[in-house]
Amino acid sequence: MPWIEKRVIMDAATIDRTLNRMVHEIIEKNPDLNQLAIIGIRTRGIYLAERLQKKLAETAKTEIPLGTLDITMYRDDLSRLGYHPVVGETNLPFDIDEKRILLVDDVLYTGRTIRAALDALMDYGRPASIQLAVLLDRGHRELPIAADYIGRTIPTAKQEQVQVKLAETDKSDQVVIAEWKE
Repeated sequence: MPWIEKRVIMDAATIDRTLNRMVHEIIEKNPDLNQLAIIGIRTRGIYLAERLQKKLAETAKTEIPLGTLDITMYRDDLSRLGYHPVVGETNLPFDIDEKRILLVDDVLYTGRTIRAALDALMDYGRPASIQLAVLLDRGHRELPIAADYIGRTIPTAKQEQVQVKLAETDKSDQVVIAEWKE
């Protein structure tokens, strides 16, 4: 049996409003946007990073560099997955040394994805700082990692799944809570 949607918690309009609010928070905490670069974590973090970059350009009238990061080989669960991982492309068309990096992902859960992303980033240089922006924080942290910018905090049960659906990959924007039905 598949994952069954229990409820929609964000629709396209809510996601857009949330990203707009996050942009204003980012501008407020980064007075010199010329030192900022955005890096999206593959897959949906990339699309959210692109949206944030576009909204920042419209709001602050400045172009912020954008990169993508694949963390596959930095995951701590590769040996447990039991399959041959598909490694995607990392594209950092700028030097991250001494940059303020805005790392973007869709859901913050255990913190392990972000730990892997931090490890991967350190292989590319030494940023001045790293900030984390996530669309959703669902709790259940296993590592001491917290986001600087949170679109929405959603209490969930561990057996539930948060599914972020974006037009770029899923034809529409929405966030749903799903559960496994047997």
